[in-house]
Amino acid sequence: MPTNKPSSRDPNIPSRRRHLRIETPGEVWVYWKCAGLEDTSRVRDLCLGGLFIETKEVRDVGKEVKLHFLVQEGQIRAEAVVRHIQPGAGRGLKFTALSGQDIPHLKALISRLQGSSGSPTPSA
Repeated sequence: MPTNKPSSRDPNIPSRRRHLRIETPGEVWVYWKCAGLEDTSRVRDLCLGGLFIETKEVRDVGKEVKLHFLVQEGQIRAEAVVRHIQPGAGRGLKFTALSGQDIPHLKALISRLQGSSGSPTPSA
């Protein structure tokens, strides 16, 4: 007998998210370092405030992450902190530092993704 699971987020409660995330079509990758581990992961979604990367590697919430985006817009380096973990799927990261030189490249990447995906993903 099927059961209806309650939604993890009530749509009547406003989101605390300041920026809407843009779904990436699969071509956005990031090289990252966190707590002695280094890897390359696909970026599932992205905004000016952070991103979600697909990885099976688990790191604790609050851990610092250094990021290097592998994109056509140019060099984008950032520092972030792990804010959310989805075991087996990946982790949500919040940007904590982005150089003034890299911000225009990040904005160009987001602009390109908005044009290719059509619309932002709903806040979760």
